[in-house]
Amino acid sequence: MSDAFSHLPYRPCAGVMLINAKGHVFVGQRLDSEVAAWQMPQGGIDPGETARQAALRELWEETGVTSDKVDILAVTETPVRYELPEHLIGKLWKGRFRGQEQTWTLMAFHGVDADVNIATEHPEFSEWRWLPHTELSANIVPFKRAVYDAVTAEFAPHIAAHIAGAGA
Repeated sequence: MSDAFSHLPYRPCAGVMLINAKGHVFVGQRLDSEVAAWQMPQGGIDPGETARQAALRELWEETGVTSDKVDILAVTETPVRYELPEHLIGKLWKGRFRGQEQTWTLMAFHGVDADVNIATEHPEFSEWRWLPHTELSANIVPFKRAVYDAVTAEFAPHIAAHIAGAGA
């Protein structure tokens, strides 16, 4: 990143890795992208809101999944940062941030696929699917891959335990 943007702060953000009984992860194709831009639910942490509260809110706002359909399995020990590509800095968040500092929450989904509704009040995704966690990185926009790799690595033992416990 050039010095022109190094003074900008990171946007505080919550991310959700929602897994089903097989350990597959919810990903949505971004509505605002003409290329493959799958991602997990994520968004800003509002003033006065905890990362946990933001994660549950973002999950509901982006997927229609309510908090009674999930169990929280883990939270990243430290926030994970990424920098936006320079050509996006002026286009996103009114140019106020250089990237995001994300606290990720791993949630186990115990609903059914019909509980997922991406046709929300402010839709973010055009379609969604369950993706094996081992395939996340290959399907994510390049500038977020390091974040997804770090989150997947940190949550891997919890995912394995969840799969074993679900008998999948």
